[in-house]
Amino acid sequence: MVDAFRKLGIAAALGAIVIVGGLSGCSSMTSDHVDCNIVKLQTESGRSDAEIASAVGGSVEDVAKCHGAAEKSSNKTTGESTPAPY
Repeated sequence: MVDAFRKLGIAAALGAIVIVGGLSGCSSMTSDHVDCNIVKLQTESGRSDAEIASAVGGSVEDVAKCHGAAEKSSNKTTGESTPAPY
């Protein structure tokens, strides 16, 4: 009988760990930033920052930050925007 309770306790502990791990992973799905790749594509299609912010559920300030990040994105080691050959 003690063996059955021990196995049940171990199963409950493992289940709790799985649930807690799953719930902590859900917080990454509700991030406070916008995807700059989406902002870039929407900007190229002619949409304004306000329209993009409304579409992605972010703020206009977050969308504006992506414009600065897009200009700075390059290969930092060589200064080129294309990857080096293997």
